Amino acid sequence: MGRNRKASEAAAQVAGQGRRFSVKPEAQTEVVGERASGIGVVVFTAALFLVGLAACLAAGFALQGKVTLEAIVVGAVVAALLAASCHIAQQWERVVVLRLGKLDRVSGPGLFWTWPVVESNAMRVDTRLRATTFGAEETLTADLVPLDVNAVLFWHVWDAKAACTEVGDFTAAVELSAQTALRDAIGRASAAEVAIRRDQLDRELKGVLEEKVAPWGVSILSVEVRDILLPRELQDVMSLEAQAEQRKKARIILIEAEQDVFEMLNEMEGLYGDNEAAMHLRTMHLLNESLREGKGTVVIPSAFAEGFNGDAADVLKESLKKVRL
Repeated sequence: MGRNRKASEAAAQVAGQGRRFSVKPEAQTEVVGERASGIGVVVFTAALFLVGLAACLAAGFALQGKVTLEAIVVGAVVAALLAASCHIAQQWERVVVLRLGKLDRVSGPGLFWTWPVVESNAMRVDTRLRATTFGAEETLTADLVPLDVNAVLFWHVWDAKAACTEVGDFTAAVELSAQTALRDAIGRASAAEVAIRRDQLDRELKGVLEEKVAPWGVSILSVEVRDILLPRELQDVMSLEAQAEQRKKARIILIEAEQDVFEMLNEMEGLYGDNEAAMHLRTMHLLNESLREGKGTVVIPSAFAEGFNGDAADVLKESLKKVRL
């Protein structure tokens, strides 16, 4: 019991270490669309086998007047070779055919035939659009900031012959090329450039990958960066920097507004001149505007209106009434 418990504890510790130092899945490629059923191809091949066997048995019966064991064996071999030489490729498939080890042709889509034993199907290539998700974890930028970047690559095979003969596994080659190009692009830029200029990063990755995978018969449609994860400390620093930049812009706008107000006051000084009554009325007007929507109270000495005569005094009294209201 004690030995089993120690063994279980050791296994749990190893499992915990595995979870702690686990690595996220590598690049993964998915073929967009539903895979068609192959039952029709199987039924067609079986029917072709039966037709070949029946034709051989009928020929043997016509020659010998009966069905012999030799006729059955010969008919089975001929029917098997006939079924093996018939192939069907789907609309999106291209089949690379080799003759005695040499590239002969690319067949498909539809029904095609091969010579038994002499020719063989080397590879079936799916030419539909493919989506490959890949990423770069803790990749250092030009300013030595570790970033986690996730992206998706859209591509397809346009030359099945090159995809079969120029590279061993074109899917794995495209995935590794995408990861390498992403790490190189991150290493040449700063963290701020990677976070802000996402479109430029997409175009750069697309150009690099197009040049690299073109000899493999692969075409890159687009590269899209999905997520960029910055360290928490760097996020706080960039947030403070952005806030400081906004405060700077607000102060500049406030200074410009004060400058405009100062220029307007200089122009108004020439209009008012030395007319003290007009200046007082202007003051009361500003006071009225400031208290129109508020609930504050302003106390004005009664002697303040004694300096006004005639119409100016009447206007001042009306302004005071509005302020009280």
